[in-house]
Amino acid sequence: METTKSFTRFADFYPYYLAEHRDSTCRRLHFVGTSLVIFIAALAVGGAHWSLLWALPLAGYTFAWIGHFFFEKNRPATFKHPFYSLLGDFVMYRDMVLGKVPF
Repeated sequence: METTKSFTRFADFYPYYLAEHRDSTCRRLHFVGTSLVIFIAALAVGGAHWSLLWALPLAGYTFAWIGHFFFEKNRPATFKHPFYSLLGDFVMYRDMVLGKVPF
C-alpha cells in the first residue's frame, strides 16, 4: 500500500518531484509539453484566440503522462499533488533551460 506524503512547502516538494523524473525521456517529454503550453498560451492571449485555451491541459498532460507511464514507470505526481506538480513542471522546465537539470 502506497502512502501519500504530505508537503507544506514547495521547497520540500521539489526534490520529491525531481526524484519522480529520473528518466531523461520523461523529462524531455515534459519539456516538449511545457513548451507547447507556453506557446499555446502566448498565442491564445496575444492573438485573442481564447478557444485555444482548452488545448493547454491536453498539450501539457499528454506528453507528461506518456513519459510517466511508458518511460518513468510511475504515476504522475499530479494525481496526489496537483498544484505543486504544476509549479514543479515549470520550475523543472526553467532548471532544464538553465542547465541545472539535465535533458
